[in-house]
Amino acid sequence: MAFLTRKEYGELKGWSRQHISKLVQNERLVVNGAGLIDVDASDQLLAMTSDPSKAGVAARHEQQRLQRDAPSACEEIEADQLGLAPDFQKARAMREHYLALQEQANFHTQQGTLVERKAVENAAYNAGRLVRDQLLGLPPRLAPEMAGMTDPWQIERLLTAAIRQALEDAERVSKADLEHAVTPS
Repeated sequence: MAFLTRKEYGELKGWSRQHISKLVQNERLVVNGAGLIDVDASDQLLAMTSDPSKAGVAARHEQQRLQRDAPSACEEIEADQLGLAPDFQKARAMREHYLALQEQANFHTQQGTLVERKAVENAAYNAGRLVRDQLLGLPPRLAPEMAGMTDPWQIERLLTAAIRQALEDAERVSKADLEHAVTPS
């Protein structure tokens, strides 16, 4: 574990004093209580937080530093070899994928081909309740009328007509409720 001053670390890396200060300010360098930079930990932290899309620029600068300071250049362990580098490109691609899915959902919602699940569930529940209530309301309504009937054919016709009417009423009401529930506000 090597500790260097900011100036020494800057000379080691070939970076300006301002660049070192900026890295410390952005908490990309590990600094101990005495203000010294932990070289190994800082190198790992820099590798983990660097933007892979800037790798070409970093490699070009490193090559220039090596050519300029050939005798004093140190070999660095790449973060990929340590297994510490987060997969920035993969995370970025995943973020873009989910943003695209969200935009696709917004598009389908605006087109009316995608609705909120909760609204449909509520409308289906209310439609089921309405059908149940309509059918359970038939016996008290029909009982007095059917009490005096003896002909099975008339009883069947009365029941069929009443059930059909109850289902048609439920269909009309539930269709209107469903359209109201799924129509975007």
